[in-house]
Amino acid sequence: MRAVAILAVVAYHAGLSTVPGGYVGVDVFFVISGFLITGHLNRELTERGGISFGAFYARRARRLLPSSLLVIGVTVAISCLVLPPLQAMAVAKDGLANVFYVGNYRYALQATNYLSAGGPVSPLLNYWSLGVEEQFYLVWPAILVLTSLIWWRSSTRHRGASPRQPQPLVSTVFVALALLGAGSLVLSIWLTGVNEPWAFFSLPTRAWELAVGGLVSLVALRLRRLPGGAMAVVGWAGIGAIIVSALTFTAATPYPGTAAMVPVAGAAAVVAGGCAFHRLGPVWLLGRRPMQVVGRVSYTWYLWHWPALILVPFIVGHRVSVWGNVIVCLLALVLAAVTTVVLERPLQQAPWLAWPRRTLSFTAGLSAAVIATILLSTAALPSLTGIGHTPARKLELHAQTGTDQTRSPTSRAVAAAQTLTSQVQADVAQSMDVQAVPANLTPSLADAVSDEAAPFVDGCFDGFTENNVNPCNYGNVTAPPSKTVVLFGDSHALMWFSAYDNLANQYGWRLIPQAKATCPPINITVYSPTLGGWYTGCNQWRTAVVARIQALHPALVVLGFSREYGIPDDRVVVDGPAWMQGLSSMIETLRATGAQVVLMGDVPYPQSGLVPDCLSAHLTKPGACLVPEQYPFFNPSGVGQEKALAAAAGASYIETTPWFCASNTCAVIVNNILVYRDDNHITATYASWLTPVFGADLEVATNGLFGTPPIGPTTAKVH
Repeated sequence: MRAVAILAVVAYHAGLSTVPGGYVGVDVFFVISGFLITGHLNRELTERGGISFGAFYARRARRLLPSSLLVIGVTVAISCLVLPPLQAMAVAKDGLANVFYVGNYRYALQATNYLSAGGPVSPLLNYWSLGVEEQFYLVWPAILVLTSLIWWRSSTRHRGASPRQPQPLVSTVFVALALLGAGSLVLSIWLTGVNEPWAFFSLPTRAWELAVGGLVSLVALRLRRLPGGAMAVVGWAGIGAIIVSALTFTAATPYPGTAAMVPVAGAAAVVAGGCAFHRLGPVWLLGRRPMQVVGRVSYTWYLWHWPALILVPFIVGHRVSVWGNVIVCLLALVLAAVTTVVLERPLQQAPWLAWPRRTLSFTAGLSAAVIATILLSTAALPSLTGIGHTPARKLELHAQTGTDQTRSPTSRAVAAAQTLTSQVQADVAQSMDVQAVPANLTPSLADAVSDEAAPFVDGCFDGFTENNVNPCNYGNVTAPPSKTVVLFGDSHALMWFSAYDNLANQYGWRLIPQAKATCPPINITVYSPTLGGWYTGCNQWRTAVVARIQALHPALVVLGFSREYGIPDDRVVVDGPAWMQGLSSMIETLRATGAQVVLMGDVPYPQSGLVPDCLSAHLTKPGACLVPEQYPFFNPSGVGQEKALAAAAGASYIETTPWFCASNTCAVIVNNILVYRDDNHITATYASWLTPVFGADLEVATNGLFGTPPIGPTTAKVH
């Protein structure tokens, strides 16, 4: 069974398209762990009347910690050698979290917005499942003991029963575990629809999978009495359920939720079927030597293969093909076998570790050694703080006098927009020549990833699998439709939120963000390489947003979207006939509601990867991270087409290129402000700094829909 689980996981991680749901192998591991641990603890409880916590945790530590700590230490050390300093520091933090087996909650916190922004994948991400299991091991023995005490007091008080009567006690434990599992399953299904990362990574939403294995172990004796032939059929049906899950589930499958019930039920069926031996059952396959060998090294293979897949491209200096990934995984299998033979097995059999206290002391020492390794590795990293200094500057539109006051509101708005744009252009051009990353960089390189607009983190940004429209409102939530603005699109619409939020608070607007990961506000079906299929959920969500806009009758709808669709997959052609027709159709639909429509231009895409990482590796040469204006994702000619189409369809267009580029090059730092938080989204700080020019351009685009912006410095609220 472990072989089935690890082969599915490795195939999925290697990128084999035939196994898009191989991640279900982790669920199989959970069921197996629940079965073995519960069975062992239940036998000890019924035979001895209690559980030796010291002996239990010593066995777990001796079995799991040596290999786990070794991989953490090696991974962090190599990461500090080959990764950009900022990324290496993040891996070190992951390592510290995983030493204490709480990495899954660190990943849950980080993953609340990972679908909305490009970001490096941690080489220790696979440790999330170990965190779930270790946390289960921490609480489950105590729950069993508490259950037995409650049963013993109840039975001795009412029936005078002995505390060592096994069957009534097993029944009580079964009920307790069933209730715990049911509650966990309900929570998992609910949270998958509300916050999928937390549902995926946390113990409370995964405990039911371990509980299912535990329930099977509690009825194992009864299962042995059932007909072997019938149980063989049950076992093969379970194998089929696991295989179907691995072959048909994709990244688009809401997970764990109800979908996880299929592989979990399959794994439980295989284990249950094996309780009544039949030579034609799954044991015919699982009992063969190759499967047994893979199963024995499955734990260490799981530990090694993922760090290898993530770090090898950095070591060799280029991306690795799918078949290259397969080779890397096979080499990791060899490394896993060596680790098992040289480290894991000898420590498990060492006589001097037979006493629990010695084992716990030894593994505590190992943990301390790995923590020291992590700290020493990070101490060798270069500083993440620049040595330059650039003064902060505000965008200001000072009061105009003389003949300017006699101009029409429209001409004054145009003049204000031109003046502010010229200021931005001057700052952008001056920032091209900066010789060192400013020490007063805002946000700092370490804080860049979290410098994002509020909706990204407060549940108002819809992820890939969320098709319901969120009801979020900002600004003056009681404002009438005549002062209501809808920000509609993907994450590239929402990254402008901070500027619009500032304006909403100044003017008393009601601001409604409606944004979904990689879902453009265009009537076209896009293909998602991440999900591995056509993004039909985007169509459903988009239809629901349009229906809400039709009910709201807002004064203004702002459209924003990325221009990265179709890259690297070519099934959608940005600025092709279908794209342009879909955009025109959407503008017409929105204008029919009575709203004005403004189309936001996109931003240049850094070709150096994650900008904070690039700058961390070039603190004294930030010019290495500058962005060429002419690049395939941006497609300047396509921008011109969209601008012309918007005008023809009755919408306005806000050109954003002058806020980033000068002389065919685009900045990543403007004054002391970091422009990008990753490889395609701007920081909330930069969007907020642009508020005055936003307001001026928006007044021109909407013919003063919300009134003249205030004259003088604009106070920008930074999220």
